Amino acid sequence: MFSGNLIKRKNMKCRIGCGACCIAPSISSAIPGMPDGKPAGVRCVQLTDDNRCTLFNNPRRPQVCNRFLPSIDVCGSSFDEAMQVLTELEKQTS
Repeated sequence: MFSGNLIKRKNMKCRIGCGACCIAPSISSAIPGMPDGKPAGVRCVQLTDDNRCTLFNNPRRPQVCNRFLPSIDVCGSSFDEAMQVLTELEKQTS
């Protein structure tokens, strides 16, 4: 599973509608609707069709998601770049 603490970060604001962090990495903790977590490369059930988290700012949102901070090092400058980086990090930490 990818841990958000692997890279020194330069914080940035999350790109609305990106959702790469809800697709590329595995999540081992329970997510509402996914009690066993989710495998890498699988969309979280809480991700809408326009790639927005339905649990954002909701107390039911898993702590691993709350702790993930977007950064240019991880998220890059586009959805495609974020997917590439997060997929590679997932492979390196599996």
